[in-house]
Amino acid sequence: MSRHILAIDQGTTSTRAIAFDLDFRAKATAQVELTQHFPQPGWVEHDPEEIWAATLLVCREVIEKVGGARAIAAIGITNQRETTILWDRKTGAPVCRAIVWQDRRTSQACADLRAAGYEPRVQEITGLLLDPYFSASKIAWILDQAPELRARAQAGELAFGTVESFLVWRLTGGRTHVTDLTNAARTLLFDINTREWSEEMCALFNAPRALLAKAKACDSNFGETEPALFGGSIPITGMAGDQQAALVGHGCLKPGMAKATFGTGCFLVMNMGAAPPRSAHRLLATLGYETKAARAYALEGSIFSAGATMQWLRDGLKLLASSAQSEAIAASLADNGGVYMVPAFAGLGAPQWSAEARGTIVGLTRDSTAAHLVRAGLEAVAYQTADLLGALAADGAETKSLLIDGGMTANAWAMQFLADICDVEIARPAFQEVTALGAAKLAALGAGIIASLEGVVAAPSAHWSPAMNPAMRGKLRRAWSAAMAAALACAGAP
Repeated sequence: MSRHILAIDQGTTSTRAIAFDLDFRAKATAQVELTQHFPQPGWVEHDPEEIWAATLLVCREVIEKVGGARAIAAIGITNQRETTILWDRKTGAPVCRAIVWQDRRTSQACADLRAAGYEPRVQEITGLLLDPYFSASKIAWILDQAPELRARAQAGELAFGTVESFLVWRLTGGRTHVTDLTNAARTLLFDINTREWSEEMCALFNAPRALLAKAKACDSNFGETEPALFGGSIPITGMAGDQQAALVGHGCLKPGMAKATFGTGCFLVMNMGAAPPRSAHRLLATLGYETKAARAYALEGSIFSAGATMQWLRDGLKLLASSAQSEAIAASLADNGGVYMVPAFAGLGAPQWSAEARGTIVGLTRDSTAAHLVRAGLEAVAYQTADLLGALAADGAETKSLLIDGGMTANAWAMQFLADICDVEIARPAFQEVTALGAAKLAALGAGIIASLEGVVAAPSAHWSPAMNPAMRGKLRRAWSAAMAAALACAGAP
């Protein structure tokens, strides 16, 4: 009997599968780490075949644990967004490695379009800004590497997709080339007002329309898996990009509700209701989710390095044996010693949007220690989150409470500092795989197992309230602003 929903959560650093029962309790989990490739400074790549092999592995392990394909009613997929894959429609073989969302190789191309005055029009149509973060400039870069690639793309021989689209293609044996509206909205090729692909943006980025998938609501029927893959065909009935899936998983279904996911990066998303929002403070307008019965737009701020900062301190500088040690190290210091880190390893996201910025540390003295660097890395996430909340407030979307998830939220010291610096109430659910939960909820809705997204929420289990003296908060944030100004000055930004 089909008593489970399988959620595929394909992220930046790992691929995970979780089987939920029909009450949305996790019953089986499998996970495989994903290799990161850094062929040049600022370049980040993944191997699509490794992603596919890992997806098969974790799905097969979880499906076996719950009783085989007959025990799975539907599949939901959530994914790292913007990461760009092009493949051959006949063979399914990728034409090159995937270019990851963090990749900066198209910075100059985006800067040239910005200098030519295109950004206001791009923002009006797509809700996004001109930045290499998004997929469109990555598509153009791949096609410009060889004349035959562009010719094949224009002839309809190649397909483009972000990771969910590539996975569905493979899962359905190449029968289905689809994406969902939330992922489409992250490409710079999608009109969020009409919710259709934009011919104007395709022309601007020189991205052939023939490459693009059919974009569907998040609770659509996206196809059925090849029977040979899992021992029986399973319908794929839910899909959303990872941050939108987390919005659904947290139950942020009403305007004004916001969540922040602290993973490789940090992504703060606020539900803005049924009409496309406009940001005057360099936040992103995007689709939060769309089902057959409901639609929500969102404003989003993106921090490119959150957990990635702790990974660098651990693996690059060898200051930590594990990221979990950072809590005790930070708490061991009376203060930050005047040390601030701007972790712009892959440039800066919202609200600065500087692709040229690089990591900067200021305030070092002879008294500075490794512990001060660790604490500065943790503090940076809170300061950047405060910058995002400030931009939201300036856009008329102030919040005093924030739902959180992601690996960094296990650090209680960092979460208290987050509440203090942002001056907001923080709540964390007991079940941390909120992204996968959102994908499962959408799949259950698409399969008719539940009637609406209401009522299935990751209940909070930990809370942090602001306790910092306002004068101290102001002093710390002013020093952070000076550190950010130094980082931008080094990058040549205005």
